[in-house]
Amino acid sequence: MTSETPPAAASAAADGLSDAVPIPPAEPDLWQRLRSAYRLRWKRRRLLWRALRKRRQLRPVADRTGDIRPDTILAMATLRNEMLRLPHFLDHYRRLGVGHFLFIDNASTDGTGDYLAAQPDVSLWHTDASYRLSRFGVDWLTWLAMRHAHGHWLLTLDADEILIYPHWQTRPLAALTEWLDDRGIRSFGAMMLDMYPRGRLDAQPYRPGDDPFETLNWFDSGNYMIRRQEPMGNLWIQGGARARVFFAAQPRRAPTLNKVPLVRWNRRYAYVNSTHALLPKALNRVYDQGGGEALSGLLLHSKFLNVVVEKSREEKARKQHFNNSALYDAYYDRLIENPDLWCATSTRYRGWRHLEAVGLMSRGLWS
Repeated sequence: MTSETPPAAASAAADGLSDAVPIPPAEPDLWQRLRSAYRLRWKRRRLLWRALRKRRQLRPVADRTGDIRPDTILAMATLRNEMLRLPHFLDHYRRLGVGHFLFIDNASTDGTGDYLAAQPDVSLWHTDASYRLSRFGVDWLTWLAMRHAHGHWLLTLDADEILIYPHWQTRPLAALTEWLDDRGIRSFGAMMLDMYPRGRLDAQPYRPGDDPFETLNWFDSGNYMIRRQEPMGNLWIQGGARARVFFAAQPRRAPTLNKVPLVRWNRRYAYVNSTHALLPKALNRVYDQGGGEALSGLLLHSKFLNVVVEKSREEKARKQHFNNSALYDAYYDRLIENPDLWCATSTRYRGWRHLEAVGLMSRGLWS
């Protein structure tokens, strides 16, 4: 799925993740382009049809979608046992300007469902069905997006992802989406950045509602592999702490970090693989817009809070997070050992300007 071959020069410059000058790929002929476009169109239709069938697995718990206004920015996620993260997650995105949340509770047992059902800006659905067989929740979310997000700017997230972008503390999402609308840009890219503490994972205390990145305040700033993935046309990024610690012997099995979490949604759109890529394929060109360095953000990843050790035991047994879960048993085993992810080359988090300075995000032309 991946390679250490760098992407196209414009993409490398735009993303700030590679300074290599690549050899341009051969240009496909007209027949190849037409055949690829035909296949992708039918793939998108099949994904939409899957979502229509999977809608029967969802049971509404608290439907407040009647409160959604035409200009409301939406966020949606599939969750399971995320009470620890939800107070900060909701507070962060409310502060950014998300007006309504669409959540799917996948059989939580820690009070997640009751907590979300009581939130006035949340619509909630419940399912006991297989997360893995729903394309890791994407089929369910596609149905909700078709029904409720057409014409809206939509964030598609995991509970452990906190979006930041240039000036995020002083400019709300509405300012960002207005800027994108003015330029006819329909999607916004954000690489996922693994954040971790110094010291063993379960020794770092965390209380619900606290900023997780006061504890998870280190990251890897330079060990990333990038290539252009065809036929989707997106950048494929791997690396960071998880690649270094858990997949050093098999870097091509490391988790994928490129994401397109923010989209001006249309009911005909469909994510193909989590939020790593979507169709139509033009929406994946988030680092190439305007022929220069593109505006981009980061999804700060809070996976490595102290609960990750116990959760890894549970997820190894459930086998719901990978298509071939047995291949990732060693990954879970290493997490269960409660490692220290910090190393001599780890970089301390100092805010978005520092992340821009090390080349992981960009203001582009958004002055």
